[in-house]
Amino acid sequence: MTEVAQPDIGVLAARVLFSVQRELYARLAEQGFDDIQPRTGAVLAHLKREGIRASELSRLSGQHKQVIGTLIDDLERLGYVERRPDPADRRAKLICPADRGLLQMEAASSIMRSIEERHARALGGPEYAAFKSALRRVADLPRETD
Repeated sequence: MTEVAQPDIGVLAARVLFSVQRELYARLAEQGFDDIQPRTGAVLAHLKREGIRASELSRLSGQHKQVIGTLIDDLERLGYVERRPDPADRRAKLICPADRGLLQMEAASSIMRSIEERHARALGGPEYAAFKSALRRVADLPRETD
């Protein structure tokens, strides 16, 4: 009898990511944020009210600086973010949420809270907390490079 292979961590992580993204962006679209796509999450998920440098967005998201730059351009054109001088370094720019970006951040936060609450109810609070803790530790493990 042939044993069915269990999905590896990459497949499982992708299934969770895509499931959460589909729900998040569908619900955001219902609230009027239908002009953004999941790829913009590389910026929007890490945006801070006080602003953040593009290089930090690149580091946090794991995306190349050029990709982040393109996403920032798109989000700026759509009215979600704006570039402002960094008071700590006048040569640098901060990526700050515009009014529409602040509204999107609040909506996304509320939606994500409801998704996480549903998952916590399904698994039980302690098991969900342990799952998130383990997932965070795995995500933060150092990577081997060739």
